[in-house]
Amino acid sequence: MARGAEPPDGGWGWMVVLSAFFQSALVFGVLRSFGVFFVEFVAAFEEQAARVSWIASIGIAVQQFGSPIGSALSTKFGPRPVVMTGGILAALGSGWALTFTPTLACLSRYFSRRRSLATGLALTGVGLSSFAFAPLFQWLLSHYAWRGALLLVSAISLHLVACGALLRPLSLTEDTVMGGPAAQLTSLLHHGPFLRYTVALTLINTGYFIPYVHLVAHLQDLNWDPLPAAFLLSVAAISDLVGRVASGWLGDAIPGPVARLLMLWTTLTGVSLALFPVAQAPTALVVLAVTYGFTSGALTPVAFSVLPELVGTGRIYCGLGLVQMVESIGGLLGAPLSGYLRDVTGNYTASFVVAGAFLLAGSGVLITLPHFFSCFSAPTSRPQDLVIEAVDTKVPLPKKEEQLGED
Repeated sequence: MARGAEPPDGGWGWMVVLSAFFQSALVFGVLRSFGVFFVEFVAAFEEQAARVSWIASIGIAVQQFGSPIGSALSTKFGPRPVVMTGGILAALGSGWALTFTPTLACLSRYFSRRRSLATGLALTGVGLSSFAFAPLFQWLLSHYAWRGALLLVSAISLHLVACGALLRPLSLTEDTVMGGPAAQLTSLLHHGPFLRYTVALTLINTGYFIPYVHLVAHLQDLNWDPLPAAFLLSVAAISDLVGRVASGWLGDAIPGPVARLLMLWTTLTGVSLALFPVAQAPTALVVLAVTYGFTSGALTPVAFSVLPELVGTGRIYCGLGLVQMVESIGGLLGAPLSGYLRDVTGNYTASFVVAGAFLLAGSGVLITLPHFFSCFSAPTSRPQDLVIEAVDTKVPLPKKEEQLGED
């Protein structure tokens, strides 16, 4: 285990960024490209869009709802064995919950001043894999049918084991202040800004994935061929990649709280989603796909950068796991709701408008976070602040003997 009083802002942290890059590609690249399978499943099982939509939404929800398990195990055993185990389980169809959250939490502990940039670079893997996976999956479907294609996707997911092997846990001074997972959980449940932030991300999550599940089907309703429709997802993915890097750099460079930048990107994403049904011409759809890709990609790294500012790096495993669990409600209900609206109305107009409305509602909640209107960056929680907070919420602090034992 590496030891340091404060996050090193580099060093082995860049290897953690590399691990997170490939890991995010293998998890969310698959999730975002799964819309290619959606049309095939509707035809193969002869079911309505709302019922088939549960396949993708359950995958998203289980990954997020099970995140506290990955967080608790990482606090106990470290992120490396947890993520490697998750990689094996992911190939069997059930391990994503043990990979994403521990990796991002580990990255957040290695960086402070450059946290947004590091997170943005790590999450560019999502854009690259989405660009590659959508046409790749369409090609696999055409050559191996959906069963063979899923077996090959499973084989690709085994590379998560190598990603986990690169993670090295980091011991920080703040860890001894916060105590174990149980004490951290009690304190977070009394943390007003954290709870409001969780509500905001849940609303955002409800509409965020809709284009990656139903955009291909929407384009086929407009008489697009399957391969060009899948390619439009790739266009959005490249724009997503650029948005993540640009937003990560801006998050560290622009003064003021990162939450303000998150609100901007969330609002623009919601507006672009709501405009999708208006566009009919191919050029307009491409422009909207580029806009949605950039803004939706840009909101992701700053979303993860806001959390350490709210709860401190000592509680990042528990905090990120809890956020992911609650926002899984949005991930679970978003796609089926969109599919239900398609079944009722006969098109995806209401689906995209409602998805955009959820993101706009989430951006409204972000305005209530502390220091939102400040001209300076929001101060990151310090160990001494967390001691006071723990006392105020009657959370038992670790005994001196326990602190010495952990050291």
